[in-house]
Amino acid sequence: VFVSDSGTIKEKYVLELSQAGIAFEAGQHTEALILNAGEIIVSPGIPDKAAIIKAALAAGIPLISEIEFAARYTRATKICITGSNGKTTTTLLTYHMFQKAGLKVGLAGNVGLSLARQVAQNDFDYYVIELSSFQLDKMYQFKAEIAILMNITPDHLDRYQYDFQLYINSKLRVIQNQTSADYFIFCADDPIIQQEIAKRTISSQLLPFTLSASTNPGGWVSNEKINIYTHNSAFDMNIYDLALQGQHNVYNSMAASLSGSVVNIRKSIIRESLADFQGVEHRLEYYLKIHGIQFINDSKATNVNSTWYALESMNAPTIWIAGGIDKGNDYSSLYELVGKKVKALICLGVDNSKLHEAFQDKIDIILDAGSMPDAIKMAYHLGEKGDNVLLSPACASFDLFENYEHRGRMFKQSVREL
Repeated sequence: VFVSDSGTIKEKYVLELSQAGIAFEAGQHTEALILNAGEIIVSPGIPDKAAIIKAALAAGIPLISEIEFAARYTRATKICITGSNGKTTTTLLTYHMFQKAGLKVGLAGNVGLSLARQVAQNDFDYYVIELSSFQLDKMYQFKAEIAILMNITPDHLDRYQYDFQLYINSKLRVIQNQTSADYFIFCADDPIIQQEIAKRTISSQLLPFTLSASTNPGGWVSNEKINIYTHNSAFDMNIYDLALQGQHNVYNSMAASLSGSVVNIRKSIIRESLADFQGVEHRLEYYLKIHGIQFINDSKATNVNSTWYALESMNAPTIWIAGGIDKGNDYSSLYELVGKKVKALICLGVDNSKLHEAFQDKIDIILDAGSMPDAIKMAYHLGEKGDNVLLSPACASFDLFENYEHRGRMFKQSVREL
């Protein structure tokens, strides 16, 4: 094994690599060493246009994701969750449910520890895995016994040659290699998913979930209850008893319930899990109320559709903090909600021109902030008792912050310092 990182490697990992006798380099990619490999596991953040990746492809070296590699060494049942939005909440809710049921379960992918580390060090019967499109792109033989697809909306188009269909194809890789013994849980209200299912021959057992007409098997909402029907279980639960409120969380709760039902988790455990789940940091996190102004951290909203869900759930006049690295965003889907709910927009990014252009005719007050503390002070001065201040950026964070977690922590720290 040889590890190559063009950036710096944290001290704790240097120590771990050294103790394990693994050769590594930092601050560069030595082509001669890398192109000597029989197989390369690529970090999902590295695009195919990177010089070293192009060189490896030209040399005909197989490039795979860490998930593909790790899965070769486990017989555990893999519950794999993807989608443009809602995947982290659904992943953590599903993991919570499996833990509560007393199952031997690991949490991997975009959350938790890497799948490879857990396969190497633990003996789990189940893995709940959050998968990004970047991870799916480098997965070939991998199979999800239970695949969950939450939704598909334009995201990361900068990585997909600004071709939405390429991104869609990437998301649908979650069901590749599935057989009639496997399950595909998906949102039947998503037009893109419905369109793609109609075009494909799918071998797995379909479990749709929807807010409208009943579907058996599957999940749906009627009379303010979620209803879950699978081959081996049927139950319902009042949507007001769900720990997570809002339309998007009804979808998340149905998806998690269906996966729990498929592996025969008791109805009482599924209900308890849906009722006592604590939610996800940086996802519509109602943080502090100061002088009657509610500050809400939704830093995890790195695309327009996530921000749509956040704005849709606002029930008070809202001061919206947005901006960052635009990934080819089309803001038009937000216009109606913004017109109804947003009293001011604070742009927090190095280049805010696209936000100004999109909303100059829609919002009376648009301000620019150069830092999170400035944005919070502006929002606080604009706010009145009963208002919301919502950080829901609709953009990636890498212009001013290390990642969305750093952005969310800075939001909370700046609110505390008011």
